[in-house]
Amino acid sequence: MSLRENSPANSSVTGVLFESDADTADGALSADISQLKKAEKREFKLVWRNIILLSLVHLVGLYGVYLFLFHAKWPTRLFTIILYWMGTVAATAGAHRLWSHRSYKAKWPLRALLVFFNLTTFHFSCFHWARDHRVHHKYADTDDDPHNSSRGFFFAHVGWLLIEKPSNVVARGKSLDLSDLYADRILMFEHKYYFKLVTLLGFVLPTIIPMYMWNESFINTFCVAVVLRLAIVLNAQWSINSVAHMFGTRPYDKNINPTQTVGVSIVCLGEGWHNYHHAFPWDYRAAEWGGSSLNLAAAFIEFFAKIGWAYDLKTVSPEMIERRVKRTGDGNPIDAMPTDHELSPMPQSLLLDESHFHYKQLQL
Repeated sequence: MSLRENSPANSSVTGVLFESDADTADGALSADISQLKKAEKREFKLVWRNIILLSLVHLVGLYGVYLFLFHAKWPTRLFTIILYWMGTVAATAGAHRLWSHRSYKAKWPLRALLVFFNLTTFHFSCFHWARDHRVHHKYADTDDDPHNSSRGFFFAHVGWLLIEKPSNVVARGKSLDLSDLYADRILMFEHKYYFKLVTLLGFVLPTIIPMYMWNESFINTFCVAVVLRLAIVLNAQWSINSVAHMFGTRPYDKNINPTQTVGVSIVCLGEGWHNYHHAFPWDYRAAEWGGSSLNLAAAFIEFFAKIGWAYDLKTVSPEMIERRVKRTGDGNPIDAMPTDHELSPMPQSLLLDESHFHYKQLQL
């Protein structure tokens, strides 16, 4: 299958995955997608295993909040925060910006580190995550989107995980070109042994390390470092699908559901600038700026670029951004640029911009 999977000929496609998918000069699709964003009435098969497990995670997680505030030792609190950061970085800098969108390249030590981080949190394997996310971008907010926000907040947030994946969504995943993911040995190793490894690294070790290292109680370490942390990480990531598709401004493209949401960026290390991200998904920053206090995932990538583990960081030129804002923006002001001391500017030699790519106009 060609890398150019998005084309107006495929009438249900509503978004781009990579820079090569765009067919306008400002990085968009030329087709009118307004009529495609919908949610047809249909019945879903509930998966009671998921309903029960996620209900328990949230109930125990609530008790974990009490233990975190009043009973857990300070090393346990710090350990929980570190694990939260690791799991979030795995999703943002790894499964999302590296493997889903190929917005930069990474040498094997960084890929291994990101996979290790991912195995501390039950996000599913990076392969699974990237495959479903590519389907989401190609068919955003349609019935082929795994977490279609057109079905409402609850469905986009968690409801999609409580049902059997619809056959049409499964078919869309199988139709994608995933050859780059299959070619990554580290990714395939994690995918093959995922459930064994995540049980060890995401549940067993986070439970026993506080108990043996600083004599924490079992109830504190399990309810706080494992369950509460898992509940917070999952809800933070889910908020990108729900909050950042419904609440906020659309200064880059008013024709798509994703929005600019500061709160989501704070809890997800820079993933809340979602209107920009869906407009230009190949930008490693997933925002109009790089590593600031509200885009720690970009700062993470930039750090590893400086030491040579990440390279070919793709960006979008200010000229292309300006063209898109003028053509499709909702008129709201662009979020204020962070001050100079908050930024981590990258050497131009490490960056790619849209001048490296070519956009073909399709004849309709």
